[in-house]
Amino acid sequence: MLTTQNNLTTVDSSKRIFDLVGALFGLLLLSPLLPLIAIAIKLESPGTIFYKQLRVGKSTPDHMALFEIIKFRTMYQDAEKATGAVWATEKDPRITRVGLFLRKTRLDEIPQLINVLKGQMSLIGPRPERPSFYPKLEEAIPYFSDRTYGVMPGITGLAQVNQGYDTSIEDVRRKVAFDHSYALALTSWRAWFAMDMIILFKTIAVMVDGRGR
Repeated sequence: MLTTQNNLTTVDSSKRIFDLVGALFGLLLLSPLLPLIAIAIKLESPGTIFYKQLRVGKSTPDHMALFEIIKFRTMYQDAEKATGAVWATEKDPRITRVGLFLRKTRLDEIPQLINVLKGQMSLIGPRPERPSFYPKLEEAIPYFSDRTYGVMPGITGLAQVNQGYDTSIEDVRRKVAFDHSYALALTSWRAWFAMDMIILFKTIAVMVDGRGR
């Protein structure tokens, strides 16, 4: 039991250092793109450049941690005003042309590096879900909430690179197995490092290929 606890502490510390270094490097590397993306968003549609949304963070069985995720806006302003919170769909009319490009290349997620620096997210982990979806998902999917207990949500993750964005409960159901597999890898430093490297390289491939959605 003590060995397992020590392993978890080592992984947590190493993962946090990896997150800080990676987030700072990512912001430095991608900084030339930031003003270009901002200008493109403003030229295509009126509204804010950034989009903030409440998400579920690193939680426990007794406490649901919430934080505001930051992304580049990819939809028209107030796109969910009439419908409320809904999943994006294939050829979603709410998504702008610039937004579609940002989603395919995952460039819309660059601002989440700020969430990583603030300790609200990790570079790699389960996708942070919207709290408004939780009651429906918990009812439909066994052990759904368990997937983020003690695990920091990530900008990318095992489920994201293998499946992509969620468009339905069935998509989320398939992702739960990936999220639990990732959580198991965090019990060993070697397993965690190997898993994160695989996910990192797969994420780069998704960005280059434009397979995001």
